[in-house]
Amino acid sequence: MRGSGSGSGAGSLRLLLSLAALWLSDANEPGTAMTTRDINQQTRKSISDYTVKGHDLSTPGSHLTTQDFNQQTEENISNLTSAVYSISINGFSSAPVEENVILYSPANIALSCNLTSPSTDSATVNVTWKKDNETLRSSSFTFNETKHVWSTQYTLKIRDRNQMGNYTCVFKRDQEVKATFHLQVPQIEGKEHHVVSYVGDSVVLVCKSIKYIPISWIWYMSNGSDQVAVNDALMPDKYIVDEKYANITKLKILKISEEDDRSYWCQAVFKLGESKGKVSLKVLTYMTPLKPFLAIAAEVIILVAIIFLYEMYSKKKQMHAEDEKEFEQIEQLKSEDSNGVENSTTRHRKV
Repeated sequence: MRGSGSGSGAGSLRLLLSLAALWLSDANEPGTAMTTRDINQQTRKSISDYTVKGHDLSTPGSHLTTQDFNQQTEENISNLTSAVYSISINGFSSAPVEENVILYSPANIALSCNLTSPSTDSATVNVTWKKDNETLRSSSFTFNETKHVWSTQYTLKIRDRNQMGNYTCVFKRDQEVKATFHLQVPQIEGKEHHVVSYVGDSVVLVCKSIKYIPISWIWYMSNGSDQVAVNDALMPDKYIVDEKYANITKLKILKISEEDDRSYWCQAVFKLGESKGKVSLKVLTYMTPLKPFLAIAAEVIILVAIIFLYEMYSKKKQMHAEDEKEFEQIEQLKSEDSNGVENSTTRHRKV
């Protein structure tokens, strides 16, 4: 019994040792190592894929938007209008020259002044650029003399309304001559006009910007010395603003009363400023056309009354004069009668 037990125990020990050796050999086989490397590579690949995908999901959207914005900004700047405006001055004895420069959006411009002088000497000509009353200290203008023509140029990158205004080039030697560029936004057609209507009617006030399209239109009306915006949304039964066409605005006023007799302003808003047009509304009553006739009738009545009174006065005066004349005649007759009686009495006494 003891021998068989030890034999079976030895057999079991050998079986366990064989299984352990087999497991160790499987763990060191190349196929298992390849699988581990594949797992590491897959793990690294997954992390890399996650990073790339995470970048694609979060970062590119922002970067693309910024890039698009930068491209649009560069494109807008590159698409800005570039123009040169020139004024020619014929000698130092010329009168000041002026020119209007119409700008409705940002632009790159150059202002050029050309002075032609018949002088043959090489006297120095001083050139100064001014904005309104401020002297511009800038090196962005050039100065030269070619065949008695002095030229100066001032370049501007107009981006906002603060750069608008009057730019003047001044040539000075023993005399002074200047030219001025008026940088301004487009003006409203018919900048000031008048409209006449009657109480109870409706009227339409119109403003136009012919060549340029404003960003928006705003209507104002006078209220004493102030200007108040017309709000058609709050008073739809009184005001209607029609902006069917971008370059035309219409203000319709319903049920006109005498209180609507005032001035109205239409304001065109451009990127570089605003331009205003004025419309004066005159409200009349239906008695207004009759006033001249009533005035004439009153004058006729007064004239007739004056004539009548004058005739009455003349007749009274004439009657009074006749009464006085008759009275004098009676008095004269009485006097003659009394003189006759006295003469007859005297005769009787003499006899």
